[in-house]
Amino acid sequence: MFITKHHILLILLSACLLASCGRPGSKNAVQAAETKAVRVGTAPVVARQVAIYIQSSGSFVADEKSDVAPPAAGRIETTPVNVGAFVQQGQVIATLDDREAKLRLQQALANQSQAEAALRQSQSKIGLGEDAKFDATIVPEVQSAMAAYQSAAAQAKLALADEKRYANLVATGDVSQSNYEKQRTQAETAQAQADAAKKQYETALNTARQNYQSVGGAEASLAGVRSQLALAQKAVEDTIVRAPMSGYVSDRPIAVGEYVSASSKIATILRANPIKLHLQLSEAEAARLRVGMSVAARVAAYGDRDFAGRVKVVGPAVDPTSRAIIVEAEFNSPDLTLRPGMFATARIVLPEGQQGLFVPVSSVLTDATTSSSQVFVVESGKARIKVVRVGEADNGMLRILSGVTAGATVATSNLKDLYDGAVVVN
Repeated sequence: MFITKHHILLILLSACLLASCGRPGSKNAVQAAETKAVRVGTAPVVARQVAIYIQSSGSFVADEKSDVAPPAAGRIETTPVNVGAFVQQGQVIATLDDREAKLRLQQALANQSQAEAALRQSQSKIGLGEDAKFDATIVPEVQSAMAAYQSAAAQAKLALADEKRYANLVATGDVSQSNYEKQRTQAETAQAQADAAKKQYETALNTARQNYQSVGGAEASLAGVRSQLALAQKAVEDTIVRAPMSGYVSDRPIAVGEYVSASSKIATILRANPIKLHLQLSEAEAARLRVGMSVAARVAAYGDRDFAGRVKVVGPAVDPTSRAIIVEAEFNSPDLTLRPGMFATARIVLPEGQQGLFVPVSSVLTDATTSSSQVFVVESGKARIKVVRVGEADNGMLRILSGVTAGATVATSNLKDLYDGAVVVN
């Protein structure tokens, strides 16, 4: 191909234009450089104190669980509560057939009435009231015998005095021997009557004491009858099955008409507030755990919502098989948000803290295919890519575990337009 003069002139003109555009001070060079720069927002890498956590997982369990059994055997008559119902302590959850128990109660009441009547009769024999103390001398028969004895004794004393007087008169000759003999006979007769009256009094006294012993027997009999009455009353009460505590009915495996024994399960009641979280931690963490430490837990049903609790129990022993220690945390759940059986991940907050680095969430790029994260650090007007390891998010900030240092500046916008070494402006 032949090169004409026209071609040579075009080549020289193009070279001149290229040389003019490539000069650093030219207007076209500045425009080209500005076109390549990426405008970005920036933010510093912030350092602040953060808590240290021990992370574990476990399941929520009820604070208390009770498998309720009936106090006595019987046939189910009513079941007034269903599964899922909330019951108060003492509320009726089932009743048994009480006809036989009520008949036994009526019989026990009748026996008590008879025993009380027998006691009153025994007391009346000796003049003893319900609240009076026993005194054999105040028994009417004893008082009558004592009066007779006292009268006979007085008569005997008087007759003896007359006999002595007559004896003196016989000595002086004022009274005949026959009159004296007659008076002596009267004195002996009066003394015999007094002795007989004394024996009658002693017999009445002993009889009163024996009657008092029968009162003791009647009282013992009444006490036994009252014990039988109490058992009969309890048998009636035992036909009503009550909730031993407040909580939710999680199971009720019986129905009306079934016969149950004293070991049968009538219902299961759960006290779910407060609720407990059982965690297993390694033996190495045992020395760092204390009762009262804060615990944050999450469950799948509520996503990233944190539930606050406290360590309540630190197990006293290490499991020899798993080399793990059991930790129990307590959470309040008045609305039953947390339910027994829910699986949870938990963080136990340790008292000592450490320095953490934070950047805005918008400054981190995450590659879903490799699960890696990057940030662009702005240095001398250029973006430098840094692979980082991220931690938890907190109020729009993301913790950086490694990859950047405190005080560095990171790009927060137009990250998809950046690459390592890209010129940036803000």
